[in-house]
Amino acid sequence: MTGQATARRPYVLLSCATSIDGYIDDATDERLMLSNDADLDRVDEVRASCDAILVGAGTVRRDDPRLLVRCDRRRADRIARGLPESPIRVTVTGCGDLDPAARFFTVGDTERIVYCASAACEKTRHRVGERATVVDAGDPIDLARALADLADRGVRRLLVEGGALVHGQFLTAGLADELHLVVAPFFVGDRRAPRFVGDGRFPWHSARRAQVVEARQIGDVVLTRYALSERCELT
Repeated sequence: MTGQATARRPYVLLSCATSIDGYIDDATDERLMLSNDADLDRVDEVRASCDAILVGAGTVRRDDPRLLVRCDRRRADRIARGLPESPIRVTVTGCGDLDPAARFFTVGDTERIVYCASAACEKTRHRVGERATVVDAGDPIDLARALADLADRGVRRLLVEGGALVHGQFLTAGLADELHLVVAPFFVGDRRAPRFVGDGRFPWHSARRAQVVEARQIGDVVLTRYALSERCELT
């Protein structure tokens, strides 16, 4: 497990779906569907259990995600527990190139936070206006600083849904507690397409293997849960 200090950060759960050959998308303009309906429902359940969902600015631009809990029952359960229908939405950006008309900012009555590189804070605040809280996260962005700020805001459990750059940054920094990796039963076979993570120095390697907590078939995909820190929830 990693030795990264965890005193002032939420529990961090990474979630990703890939092809057999490790790609998270193809090289076309159309979004590649890797999960099936049953797995998407599982992800919705995970979302409902979290206080915040984080994606990179590239994912906001490329996929225009809503990042909302979809199931009526789960939304109602959150409200009954005194929580908003969906978790806080979080993104990180180095340049502030965000479209204020993106669904991240416009859909759903949920708090939104943008962690921004210092040099781009003024630009980002001007672009998004009152649609989100813009927080200076250092230059370059310091994820540990952003996580400490989320903890101060009451976020105890954070779901990170990508993309590849963000996943790689969390993993190489040793800031993840758990990974949910879903593998779809096909190949992409195109080096122009994005992979799960790129090059980097990861805390887990051939001499230090991550612990497999669970491996489960969900329809035609397979979910593997990996423990990445001593805080990982093993059940």
